[in-house]
Amino acid sequence: MVRSSVSPEIAAAPADDNAAASIATADLGFRSNHERSLFKRTHPHLDSHADRAKSADRHSRGGGGGGGRQFHHGRRKVFQFKGRSMVYFCTLLALFGFALASMILQSSIISIFRQGSDRGRGRWFKEGGLSLGSSLEFVPARRLDVVGRLDRGRMEARVAVRQPRLALVLGNMRKNPESLMLFTVIKNLQLLGYILKLYAMEDGDARTMWEQIGGRMSILNLERFGHLDWSLYEGVVADSLEAKEAISSLMQEPFCLVPLIWIIQEDRLANRLRYYNKMGWGHLISHWQRTFSRADVVVFPDFSLPMLYSVLDNGNFFVIPGSPVDVWAAESYARTHSKYNMRKSSGYGSDDLLVLVAGSSLFFNEISWDYAVMHTVGPLLLKYTKRKDVGGSFKFIFFCGNSTDGCGNALQEVALHLKLNPDSLRNYGMNSDVNGVLLMADIILYASFQDEQGFPSLLARGMSFGIPVVVPNLPIMRKYVVDGVNGMVYARQNPNDLLRAFSFLVSHDGRLSKFAVAVGYSGKRLAKNLLTSECIKSYANLMENVLDFPSYVSLPKPFSQIQQQSWEWSPFMEIMEQKNEDIVSNDEDNNETERSSVLYSLEDDLNCSQDSRNLSEGIGRDAEQEIFSTEDWDVLKEVEGFEELERLEVDQLEERMDKNPGNWDEIYRNARKSEKLKFEANERDEGELERTGQPVCIYEIYYGSGAWPFLHHGSLYRGLSLSTRSTRLSSDDIDAVTRLPLLNDSHYRDLLCETGGMFSIANKVDEIHKRPWIGFQSWRASGRKVALSGKAEDVLEEIIRLAARGDVMYFWTRLEIDTGLTANSDLLTFWSSCDILNGGQCRIPFENAFRHMYGLPSSVDALPPMPEDGGHWSALHSWVMPTPSFLEFVMFSRMFVDSLNTLIGNKSSDTCLLGFSQLEHKHCYCRILELLVNVWAYHSARRMVYIDPRTGLFEEQHPVDRRKGFMWVKYFNSTLLKSMDEDLAEAADDGDMRNNDTWLWPLTGEVHWQGIYEREREQRYRNKMDKKKKTKEKLLERMKNGYKQKSLGGK
Repeated sequence: MVRSSVSPEIAAAPADDNAAASIATADLGFRSNHERSLFKRTHPHLDSHADRAKSADRHSRGGGGGGGRQFHHGRRKVFQFKGRSMVYFCTLLALFGFALASMILQSSIISIFRQGSDRGRGRWFKEGGLSLGSSLEFVPARRLDVVGRLDRGRMEARVAVRQPRLALVLGNMRKNPESLMLFTVIKNLQLLGYILKLYAMEDGDARTMWEQIGGRMSILNLERFGHLDWSLYEGVVADSLEAKEAISSLMQEPFCLVPLIWIIQEDRLANRLRYYNKMGWGHLISHWQRTFSRADVVVFPDFSLPMLYSVLDNGNFFVIPGSPVDVWAAESYARTHSKYNMRKSSGYGSDDLLVLVAGSSLFFNEISWDYAVMHTVGPLLLKYTKRKDVGGSFKFIFFCGNSTDGCGNALQEVALHLKLNPDSLRNYGMNSDVNGVLLMADIILYASFQDEQGFPSLLARGMSFGIPVVVPNLPIMRKYVVDGVNGMVYARQNPNDLLRAFSFLVSHDGRLSKFAVAVGYSGKRLAKNLLTSECIKSYANLMENVLDFPSYVSLPKPFSQIQQQSWEWSPFMEIMEQKNEDIVSNDEDNNETERSSVLYSLEDDLNCSQDSRNLSEGIGRDAEQEIFSTEDWDVLKEVEGFEELERLEVDQLEERMDKNPGNWDEIYRNARKSEKLKFEANERDEGELERTGQPVCIYEIYYGSGAWPFLHHGSLYRGLSLSTRSTRLSSDDIDAVTRLPLLNDSHYRDLLCETGGMFSIANKVDEIHKRPWIGFQSWRASGRKVALSGKAEDVLEEIIRLAARGDVMYFWTRLEIDTGLTANSDLLTFWSSCDILNGGQCRIPFENAFRHMYGLPSSVDALPPMPEDGGHWSALHSWVMPTPSFLEFVMFSRMFVDSLNTLIGNKSSDTCLLGFSQLEHKHCYCRILELLVNVWAYHSARRMVYIDPRTGLFEEQHPVDRRKGFMWVKYFNSTLLKSMDEDLAEAADDGDMRNNDTWLWPLTGEVHWQGIYEREREQRYRNKMDKKKKTKEKLLERMKNGYKQKSLGGK
């Protein structure tokens, strides 16, 4: 957003230490009307002094004759100056003449420039213009620059098993200033502790450079976008508009919550947006608005770019100043162009001293007040343009507007009015060769008093050419430019101070002084790495404010440890030192790449589809108008009505006629044919037909269309969607929400995650699963490369066919692989791993939930012991077990989840004790429920067999014969669990806990006990007797009154 504000420094200028000088300048006529009124409001006591002086003057003039003689005598003495008085008189007379000339100059220049500026006003002005001293300020909608957000987390105890991961998506692989800035930032982020994974939309020269800091790079294409598991990363950083296709894959569930930082350093799309608006292509603008809204933060390197992209602003724009673009452009231009040749081609002599007067890049069209500082620059023009005692001449070049805006004519009018040499003032528009104009200049005068948030790009580029700069004492200028060191600073609206600054840069013979050359060299060194440190630290701080760091991920180091003060120039020196021919070749390649960029590809795709849709709609409307008319519709209705009447009469005649129904075999065949036709109307896919006769079915649990590429097809798998809208259309996937209405509530769906899908399968399981074995697998297993391979699938199916009866659980995803633990992870126990995944709070909530579930006293230990034998544990819900065992596990899980929710659940709050990050709070129970199957299988004496997902080799973990003395079999006995389940069902049926909002158990599955069964049986018997009674009454009524047949055609 942009807001207009009055600069407090201008409003308070007369109140500083130089108040007397300011008052004198105002009395001499060096203030505009706006400033004089502001000055009077600020100093009312001066008006009272003036009133008293006027009153005293009237009193002296109102006296008698004696008074008149005294006044005449005094007036005669005024002009009798001698000695030192004559010097004072000459000085005052010179000041008065200077003030008068300045007033004439100010009024003349401003009036002429106002006429010129009315021909072309700035694009970013508010209606009616902005007042002097006002400024445009970009204010982000979100506060993303909070310092120290992670300081509290760094002080807390945290057991981390890996470093935070960042995915970097590069739009191109060229070596340019944009990639220089990004390379410098990413390299320093890596030093803070981030692990990088590099992706690129295309290959290029910079690949080797990037792989030196980020490892092997993956080149993306349309086929690979769907197979990237973005949930593996704490955040994604996308560079340039060319990364748009990768961002499209992040717009689908389940990747919508992955933080995305999109860095845009070009204005190509901004230029096209105006063209879209002109052509009426609103669908393209809407498309880009949706894409921009996906990013958590859209970062620009300059404060002007948010204005250009304002139509796409969704409140996620942010600016981090700092880019080597200006330095790169200046040095590249200086290697291929000569200052002497540029001057010669523009008509300037080698002895001319060129002063470039530049203003704010945001207001370069508004000369009437951006250059209303003319009353400050005016004395400079008069002094140097009319000098005759030098060999060369002074020329002033003004940067304003475009070459066709009339600014040049306005300058010539000024020169003519002030009797200056017409060649002494010249205008160059911003659409001209800016680098050439900067290269020609000897001094750059920044003559804008508008407060800016960032260091002006035009000024930084001029300093990169080694040109000394003269800048006003604005806050952003004083922050980087040191007066007399790397530039000259003058007090704004102070002509004398401006003359003082120029006196140091211009020698007596009208040439640049040695001091000016030294200042220019120092300024060039400053511009070389201007804003580098601030840029790197701002990006590091932005990462801390945007990314979420789970409890098992280490926090990055504080960005205050960053010491780098310069861009990473070394890998880019080769491209910068290319010859002119190579630069031209690279420019041609860049132009060709831009023409084939995502912008034009998207325009072609969307416009073609839009044109074809409009064409088909137009053809349809024309055909409909040609074929059908009102009379045609009337005739058609009459024909349809006549045919319907004939059909009814034929049907009634057939009902009255005697007909042989045929034998029972034919009737049976017709019935079977009808059932077959009814089945084909709801035909299953090929995978469902192949599953017929299979002993096992593995349900792949997923959420969102972004997970579709990770799912399998075939007889072994079947999809289980946690969202109705994201169910695959071409497969017979199961809609978990339809089977378990609790999942309609997004709060509980997020809390339960994959466990909610298991509850939906267990709910009336006979309707959907009739196989002896059942299995589950999360879609994330494929994204983490731990899903079953084809060889492992064959081994698993063979084991299940040959396995003897007995309770066993086969799993293929280990806990260590999922969490990314290091080689020392074998030293971690089951409960310590659970603590790591749940913010150090796994054991206590588990123990309390277990105690509450069984009603154990506080004196009894309620945390089931788990062995420390170094064996593997299951993760990611990737396992297979007999169907009865699965139903028993679901029975246990439902009661445990209800107990856990009773203790720590709070639907009105987003906080969670089992994690630190926002995503962990949202999926509060997911990580502890993911490990719950290990506790149940171990203590219920189930065999646990690990299958290698690649080779298919299997090995039993935690053998049953070694568990004796450690298992809590009495708590996991099936008889006890069934009795507990019936007690809860009876309480739910009786409504004992109807007013308890936290009672989750009845909503997670079937509620069944013996009383419900008896009531259902009684209801079925009652319905049967009611049906018999109605049939008997109907027969008696027919026997009493007979059967009356309706007449043909009757009503």
